[in-house]
Amino acid sequence: MRRNPLVVTTLTLLFAVGAAEAQTTLKIGYINSQEILASAPGAEEAGQLFDAEMQGYQDEIQRLEEELNGMQQRLQQQQLTLSPEAKSNREQQVQVKLAEYQQRTSQLQELANQRRAALIQPVMDNITEAIEAIREEGAYSLILDTAAGSIISADPALDLTQIVIQRLQNNVGEALGVAR
Repeated sequence: MRRNPLVVTTLTLLFAVGAAEAQTTLKIGYINSQEILASAPGAEEAGQLFDAEMQGYQDEIQRLEEELNGMQQRLQQQQLTLSPEAKSNREQQVQVKLAEYQQRTSQLQELANQRRAALIQPVMDNITEAIEAIREEGAYSLILDTAAGSIISADPALDLTQIVIQRLQNNVGEALGVAR
């Protein structure tokens, strides 16, 4: 099968023009999500509420830890005076208490993670909404996150972080104005 050189050249030019047009319409920006989250309205309050709620979990873990340490210290102090059977029994009790401690710590950590996610989700929804609005309004094809570590170097003029923060603060101000 012979190819007409004119057809091949024409197709190559069309693809090149299409690629050039695609490159000129591609608009990219980036944000620093950590900076945005630190400045986002409601984030600090969510963090404070989380810390207050977690105090009970921390107290429980500390109490369990102190019980376990006390059992281990008593065993160590009394091990020379205990019969082999009593010593084995106490060591088994320490192992059971250690397993209970580890299980409860895991449970409380999972509860803490779930609660943190629940408290921060409304803030994250607002951030996502603001970023998406800016992306649509600015006709950005792509917005990257420097906090994710995917950007090695970029033009500071492409940084949308402060725009997102300002949008979030304006949204809160508007919401407060409407709620009055």
